[in-house]
Amino acid sequence: MTSQERKAEALRGLHHGPGILVLTNVSTVAQAVLLSELPGCRAIATSSADVANQLGYPDGERISRDEMLDMVRRIAAAVDLPVTADLEAGYGDAAATARAAWDAGVVGLNLEDSAGSADEHVERVRAARAAVPALVINARTDLYLAGRPDFDETVRRGVAYLEAGADCVFVPGVTDAETIGRLAEAIAGPISVLAMPSTPPVAELERLGVARVSVGSGLGRAALAWTRDAAATILAEGSFETLAGAVPFGDLGALLERRL
Repeated sequence: MTSQERKAEALRGLHHGPGILVLTNVSTVAQAVLLSELPGCRAIATSSADVANQLGYPDGERISRDEMLDMVRRIAAAVDLPVTADLEAGYGDAAATARAAWDAGVVGLNLEDSAGSADEHVERVRAARAAVPALVINARTDLYLAGRPDFDETVRRGVAYLEAGADCVFVPGVTDAETIGRLAEAIAGPISVLAMPSTPPVAELERLGVARVSVGSGLGRAALAWTRDAAATILAEGSFETLAGAVPFGDLGALLERRL
């Protein structure tokens, strides 16, 4: 077994405990390296929306697969933890995207149905699984995120994606504890949710039976809000005190130097 295959098995195992897998998604090498040093960080996940935003694109496969995977490759090379990449709906060829992701050094990927055809997404999941058997596939169904909440259809899709070879079912857009608990009970496999301000805390998600929770582009957007507000303070007040909490220049340089 290669070291990459061992990382894939480690990531797959994290979906079955101990405890819930908490992923604080990143979009840059500096973020990945910083967060990988934190206690409790067991894997690194990328955010497709945040990577796209960092490079000047809106979300939704507006960025090319090559551009997305260039950043993913840099992140995977910089950290020792397993890396799972958000690769949207597979960029028109889920098998080729799965192979390219594995070649980039990642061991897992998110694959979304964009609230479109469930049958088509089953084929995407099957194609990705056949292309890279070791890959950890987090199959996402977007009915709730798209504002079309349908519990029974979400369960049907989740079960179908697991049967097609997914390791976990990702249901973003659900934040109320009752629905999350019902989904965890009805889908016979690990489920994942997207953290939002109204999402129950980690301990409650674990009690409800959730296997994985990720923040998606949340940290990236929060960082942008801080940057905007700090810049507004500097421009309006002429004071630089807001910069006091920045990561020290030398510390960041030394941390990144160790990864080269």
